[in-house]
Amino acid sequence: MATTVTTPPAATVERGRPRRLAGPAATVAGLGAATVALALRDPHTHGSWGLCPSQALGFDCPGCGGLRAVNDLTHGRFLDAASSNVFLVVAIPVVVALLGRWALDAWRGTERGASALTTPLLVVAFTALAVFTVLRNVPAFGWLAS
Repeated sequence: MATTVTTPPAATVERGRPRRLAGPAATVAGLGAATVALALRDPHTHGSWGLCPSQALGFDCPGCGGLRAVNDLTHGRFLDAASSNVFLVVAIPVVVALLGRWALDAWRGTERGASALTTPLLVVAFTALAVFTVLRNVPAFGWLAS
């Protein structure tokens, strides 16, 4: 009688730490490279990073001014950064915290499922983004424009 050998499903096989850290490391490296590039090449010069499609159509998208904001932050000009894109300036610490949590979880081998707060927080974030987009295009809130 032959013995059958089965391998465990892929989901149950423990991934090694280097493999777990590949995603967070690649993301942080990419964001770091983009930040260095923005620090070295000034996006305040018209067309230095290309042209914005929404600006060509005559409105500010939620990302408009984001490159200038990152450039200003890399040079320690916090008020100038907020003037370019206040939403991005507020979002950066949240993104850094989430990236840190992802990297720490990958280091420890922790798998987190979605919490009960995930959906409400995403709804609040996307609603805030939509409101910001609308308000920055209303003349009364011109200070939000890029």
